[in-house]
Amino acid sequence: MRLVVFGLSITSSWGNGHATLWRGLVRALARRGCRVSFFERDEPYYAASRDLGEIAGAEIVLYSRWSDVRGRAAATLGEADAAIVTSYCHDGIAAAELMLDRSRGLALFYDLDSPVTLASVGSGQPLSYIGPRGLADFDLVLSYAGGRALEELRLRLGARRVLPLYGHADPDVHHAVPPAEHYRADLSYLGTYAADRQAAVEALFAAPARERPAQRFLIGGAQYPPEMPWPANIHSVGHLPPFEHPAFYCSSRLTLNVTRRTMAEMGWCPSGRLFEAAACGAAIISDTWPGLDSFFEPGREILLAQDADEVLAALDLSDGELARIANAARERTFAEHTSDCRAEELLEVLSTARAPAKHADPPGEEELPSPLRGGVGGGGAPIAGVSPVAPPRPRAFRCAALPVKGRASEGRGSWPHRRTRLP
Repeated sequence: MRLVVFGLSITSSWGNGHATLWRGLVRALARRGCRVSFFERDEPYYAASRDLGEIAGAEIVLYSRWSDVRGRAAATLGEADAAIVTSYCHDGIAAAELMLDRSRGLALFYDLDSPVTLASVGSGQPLSYIGPRGLADFDLVLSYAGGRALEELRLRLGARRVLPLYGHADPDVHHAVPPAEHYRADLSYLGTYAADRQAAVEALFAAPARERPAQRFLIGGAQYPPEMPWPANIHSVGHLPPFEHPAFYCSSRLTLNVTRRTMAEMGWCPSGRLFEAAACGAAIISDTWPGLDSFFEPGREILLAQDADEVLAALDLSDGELARIANAARERTFAEHTSDCRAEELLEVLSTARAPAKHADPPGEEELPSPLRGGVGGGGAPIAGVSPVAPPRPRAFRCAALPVKGRASEGRGSWPHRRTRLP
């Protein structure tokens, strides 16, 4: 299968969760014989922190301006069986227009930020990656969140068919390693700074640290303001590239997962970091949100906390109890939440979907949901009365990863880059 992706980034994991997910998925697709081309605008802030040079069996196309790459993208689309534009793709609207015009295969939109997208539409904010017709012209919309997000993408943005494609972990990158002394901690947390997540980080990470001054707390992630009022026993390591994540997770007794508020409120939206930590064999304590028990069983595979006291109680558990929980989560992740599992889900969807011959007869203006008439984010009132729907349970493929020679190359040892960079 020939697949083309227009995305935010695959070469830099700095400040975004897209890159690590795409790396795992593209590797898994390549192992299954797929040829993938990934188009990424070469932004300076990602170039300065680039931690991936190549992926075997895939093509990474970096470009400075859309006009420079449009001809090449059109030619590649002409050979593709399916093409995907993602949320926060810098040239998402232009890429979608070209894809709908030139692609001979399926046209997909993958919203890796669907709760944020829907919150923006509901508040009348413009979207830089979805055009005035919303999602009505795509053959299929994939959503990083399940639950009511699936129905709201239909009602608010006109999507005709919506399916979830959840986060995942690549065991070639995220796996158990010996602990590293410089990452040693009683409780760790790894996540990029986000204003709508900070209240939960304060309640579930900083507050327990203040209660346990003799214990060591470790935080990793980019974009935290330098004036953060952390207590003295919280130590920061800043941004960590993916090849450092296993040592980070494997060096603490317990690691914390915190979900952005918009995603927690929407539910059924597990962070990729949740699966990555589990794949590394970390014992995880998480904030709570609807649908979490569809991915891990509370009490057996994951611990839940709503306040500092519940985090402190988890820290008081024995090493044996934490190891039991960590092992159970790791087994569940390897069975149901790996990049190989998601690749199989995606290929099954693509193989059963049927693309219209010429994307003919798209919905007219009168057929679009009312918030879309006149453009996305144009101030249309949010649709009321959208009730939560039971999401499809994560597919229990129990998939076995295809044999891979060696470990994935990220950051260290991946140069020189064998990728295409257009001026």
